[in-house]
Amino acid sequence: MANYTVHEDQLYIDGLANNNSAVIQSIYKKFAPKVIYYIKTNSGDEDRAQDVIQEVLITIYNQAKTKGLQLSCPFDAYFFLLCKRRWLNEIKKASNKEVTIINEDVYKDESALEMANQTEMFEEKQSLFDEMFQKLGEKCQEVLKLSFITKTMEEVAQKLNVTYGYVRKKKSLCTGQLTEMIQQSSKYKTLKP
Repeated sequence: MANYTVHEDQLYIDGLANNNSAVIQSIYKKFAPKVIYYIKTNSGDEDRAQDVIQEVLITIYNQAKTKGLQLSCPFDAYFFLLCKRRWLNEIKKASNKEVTIINEDVYKDESALEMANQTEMFEEKQSLFDEMFQKLGEKCQEVLKLSFITKTMEEVAQKLNVTYGYVRKKKSLCTGQLTEMIQQSSKYKTLKP
């Protein structure tokens, strides 16, 4: 998205990112009923709808925290599209048969489609990263986790009770190993640039 203005509904993204309970309650009150109705009319139930809503909110939260998500469309369009796509993917995975979808053309907002695509790509990349991170050795995971949350490598070395030189080299080796594992993954090859 080259040139766009941040939509006034950015307050929902910011509220999620800051764990603002009033904003989160507002999202559930204003936007969840439409998602619940959609899922219930498309082979789902209330519990699955709540799960989908929760999963999508976590994805939006993660993207807002790590990538500074900036909303360029109404939150309603963006949120509903993400929930709808997640539900359709679940239906598709659960059965190999064709699924009849009611209300297919709810949003044709280009900005919402683009934002939903970006969020789904973010989620796929994050999932791949998490999967490969879990395959790293325990020491690598420890060094990388500490380097993600600690301000300096000196502090990481201090917490691990090792030298600064060791922790820098270990982080470099672990980062290289993680990068290679990600790039070698078949999932990586299917991700769009």
